[in-house]
Amino acid sequence: MGNGALDGAVIAVAGAGGPAGRAALMRLAEAGAVVIGSDNDPERLAEAVDAASYAHGGATVIGDTVDLLDRQSAQDWATRIEKDFGRVDGLVHLVGGWRGSETFTRTSLDDWDFLEMLLIRTVAHTSLAFHEALQRSDRGRYVLISAAGASKPTAGNAAYAAAKAAAEAWTLALADYFRKAGGESGPTSAAAILVVKALVHDAMRAERPNAKFAGFTDVRDLAEAIVDVWERPAAEVNGQRLWLTKKP
Repeated sequence: MGNGALDGAVIAVAGAGGPAGRAALMRLAEAGAVVIGSDNDPERLAEAVDAASYAHGGATVIGDTVDLLDRQSAQDWATRIEKDFGRVDGLVHLVGGWRGSETFTRTSLDDWDFLEMLLIRTVAHTSLAFHEALQRSDRGRYVLISAAGASKPTAGNAAYAAAKAAAEAWTLALADYFRKAGGESGPTSAAAILVVKALVHDAMRAERPNAKFAGFTDVRDLAEAIVDVWERPAAEVNGQRLWLTKKP
């Protein structure tokens, strides 16, 4: 434990209370990172933190209640982490949510309003809050989890696909910031996008034992891919869509 690129790193995880967040906390702690998770459900966050702490007794895993829809709260979170631990080496953005419709004509703009806040605004707030600290790091990474639907929207997923595409564009703009900050030597920090069709976890398999979940990414495999972003050079992953499923 703790013998790779993440050994001693300080990593923030937004949306840490869900199944993907739990898996990420576990794997990052196993890799030797100090992990600070946030979630909009304090009880769910506490359970995820406790599970990761129990699984890896020597690791530092902390839960922090943050309103990522409030830019100042996100900024305060980033400032607090850097003050408490002296550095910030990563932000993993796992804030998710989905709303869709049966057909394009039944698309509700209320769904767009909801997804714009959840999937775009939180990315804007975390990236603006953490980008300077990540650039100061010798291994800074901003990792967005996105969906294949952003590249090939379907009629009933207009709001969701558009929101995911906008979050990807925002993350790629952050990648360009890191590229320019690196100058002729190339970026020392990176913003990367991990693309999945959808995620699956043990509880879903238990609920639907006969389902195949074709093309889905297990949350543990996602966690492994997150860790791999630190194992690769910044210039190799910066501004890249890293596909964990077949491209549409």
